Amino acid sequence: MLQSLKLGLVPGEDIDTFWRRVAGACADWLAAQGASPRDAVLLLPFAQHLAPARRAFLARGGWQPVLATTRSLASALGPSPLAQPGQISGDAPVDALAADALIAQQSWAQGLKREDPRAYRLALARLVETAHAFTRAAGQQDPAARGAWFEAARQHLTDDPVGGTERALALVALAWAASDDRTPATDALFRHRPSAWIALQAGGPDPLARALLAGGDVPALWLDTDLDLDQLAEPVARVEEALCADFETLAQASAVAVLQHLAAGRAPVALIAQDRVVVRRVRALLSRQGLPMHDETGWTLATTPAASTLMALLRAALGGGAVDDWLAWLKLSAEPSAALDALEALCRRRRIRRAEVLDAMDKLPAQALWQARRQALAPLAGGGRRSLLQWLFDLKRALGSEPLAGLEGGAGVLEALWLSRNPWPGSAHEAVLSDARLDGAGFLAWVGEVLEAGQYVPEDAGQAPVVITPLVRAMLRPFGALVLPGADADTLGRGGRGLSLLSEADAAALGLPTQARQREAEAQAFAQALRAPVLTLLRCTRAGAEPLPASPLIERLAVAARRAGRESPLRHWVDERPPQAITPQPLPRASVAAARLPAALSASAVESLRRCPYQFFSRHLLGLQAADELEAEPEKRDYGTWLHAVLHRFHTGRQPGDATAQLRAAAAAESLGLDEADFLPWQASFERLLPRYVDWLAAAEAQGQAFSEGELDRQCRPFDGALADLVLRGRIDRVDTTAEGKRLLLDYKTGSVKGLKDRVTEPLEDTQMAVYALLMDAAPDLAAAYLALDDPGGVVAVEHPDVAATAGQLRDGLQSDLLLMLQGAPLPALGEGSACEFCEARGLCRKDDWS
Repeated sequence: MLQSLKLGLVPGEDIDTFWRRVAGACADWLAAQGASPRDAVLLLPFAQHLAPARRAFLARGGWQPVLATTRSLASALGPSPLAQPGQISGDAPVDALAADALIAQQSWAQGLKREDPRAYRLALARLVETAHAFTRAAGQQDPAARGAWFEAARQHLTDDPVGGTERALALVALAWAASDDRTPATDALFRHRPSAWIALQAGGPDPLARALLAGGDVPALWLDTDLDLDQLAEPVARVEEALCADFETLAQASAVAVLQHLAAGRAPVALIAQDRVVVRRVRALLSRQGLPMHDETGWTLATTPAASTLMALLRAALGGGAVDDWLAWLKLSAEPSAALDALEALCRRRRIRRAEVLDAMDKLPAQALWQARRQALAPLAGGGRRSLLQWLFDLKRALGSEPLAGLEGGAGVLEALWLSRNPWPGSAHEAVLSDARLDGAGFLAWVGEVLEAGQYVPEDAGQAPVVITPLVRAMLRPFGALVLPGADADTLGRGGRGLSLLSEADAAALGLPTQARQREAEAQAFAQALRAPVLTLLRCTRAGAEPLPASPLIERLAVAARRAGRESPLRHWVDERPPQAITPQPLPRASVAAARLPAALSASAVESLRRCPYQFFSRHLLGLQAADELEAEPEKRDYGTWLHAVLHRFHTGRQPGDATAQLRAAAAAESLGLDEADFLPWQASFERLLPRYVDWLAAAEAQGQAFSEGELDRQCRPFDGALADLVLRGRIDRVDTTAEGKRLLLDYKTGSVKGLKDRVTEPLEDTQMAVYALLMDAAPDLAAAYLALDDPGGVVAVEHPDVAATAGQLRDGLQSDLLLMLQGAPLPALGEGSACEFCEARGLCRKDDWS
């Protein structure tokens, strides 16, 4: 009863004419069969084909068949039965929880869950993916043959025991799908009795439509519109290709191609979402032109503002009280304010990392907001394991009046997480939400999975001139032009990925999706794109340093033309924008005249002035500083600060007796309140230092050296004249006395001994010790040395020779430089050596752009 008709490519035929040809073929065949047109059914590949098909039948006149897709017709014939507890719901995150309960009692699953939780979660995801694939494939079978299909699939998987855990998971997925005794919604199609079945094939055969037409007892017609790309020597489309050097050039050329097509009257234009990253950039470029667009592909729900706000809320509530998480949520959900900025500045300045510290503080910036938000998230606090239903109820309470629904994607987020709807009583969703018990981290991970699995599609913009759509949905639609960015070998023609638990051979034997089938479907969709008036292909020629060839589909098209003795159908795309002459504007070395001084100078300020005057200008005149990360890993300077405090506590409280024990006790006292994980590497470094320092101290004291004072805050006014009021200030680590009665300045360093020796080789370049000497009046009896604490050979004192003389020369040089600055002398950016490597002002002086 099944007949086939090929509808190939007709030169010069546009899409509207093609659909009229489809309507004519259907009408002629129905008349020949004596079947009533109004009782016949024409099955179309996608819902987007319904409108052009209706227009074609209306233009022809008379009765038209029922136009539908297999999905829309099945929905019209009856509702889909709800999944019952234990059955597959089709909701991947919910089914993952059900799968966890399904295999929890199996010994191999318990071992995997215990030894590698991450691998176990991946196994659950693969199990659910395969179970869904089996369910879809079963729904495409004739109901009378479905049981035999499941038995054949089980036999196939058990006959080949190779695969270990993967094969075991595949068998569980098959058994889970086979245990579902619901009648699939598609079974209504097999019970339906139209006067005739007609199915339109585009982009490869539809297994469900094929089974439906092959097993029916009414006349059936299969309209095959697929094209053989290897025989397509003369496409309808004018095919043009643009070669781009990099990503940004590709995006800009794609946007220009869309605008050129619209200017030429080829609306609507299909922007093919083959490379979503490029298309996202193209969309942004076109939005700047105020161009209405309709995106049929959408994007992951997790990337919407509503999802970002929700995840920030959950990280704040369930992240263990990290201030960084709370500030991230406040900045996303609250109105910007000076108080909120002050709160963040306070946390960064005082390195406050725990929310409990802020709770205990009085007169906190934005205190009312802080307390209100802490109270709002109280329902989620407390930890422990709760049912998923209880977690969602508590989350709903915590959201309260939070305007989540007003954000982009808000309605989708609330629906996906069952916050704006209730699961049907007795359904699989209700059972899983009630039975699954999760801790805070598990609930946070589950919400993330739900948002990653969800899809946000913006509302239809009506008759938008630009439609963003995947290649497969662009087939047989009345577009004036198609623009396809990403026509390279890595993006176009590779197909999707196969099922992770099954080999290609297994998937093919069971009728499940394979990579080979997906590649062929993509080739068919590309061939259908050649029916459009114009097809613009754009691609990058390189991927980093490697050359990037054209898609194999483009190569197949060119080969087909050569085989037929024709020229390549590809034409070079022309950017029609008029060229613009750009006059080079070299950027000179940055320089600024300050004509003022700060109220006080520190050793670091003097160092900045001598290393790079522009750095001094940005740091100490403008006061620009890079904000520290609240949750950053402890750095070496943090260890140095801690070690300074330990040594000061040890020397100021030292008693006769065991120096090692007293030094270890001082370290323990200074470690109170520190995070144990953060302190662990410091403890290891300190244990290595401990015997070395005790040995050095014993040797120094044997030569008459003694600790005098430490952590001295000193200031002085070493200048005269117009600079008489300028204060020089600093903190000196330690002052000892020697056997000769001299004062010895010591500065603790955790750097290398070699670097310190190089530093004092040119004493006039070592400003730190010279500044400290000025703070101590630069007396002739003053000596100075760096105390290197990290050298593997032991603690080493690196002397700065004749520090008093160096201090005098530094003061005279500074006097001259600062007076010139007051007179308006420029402060240039030197841009030399290590001064630039870690300078936060590099973006201000624009060193990398200097001519």
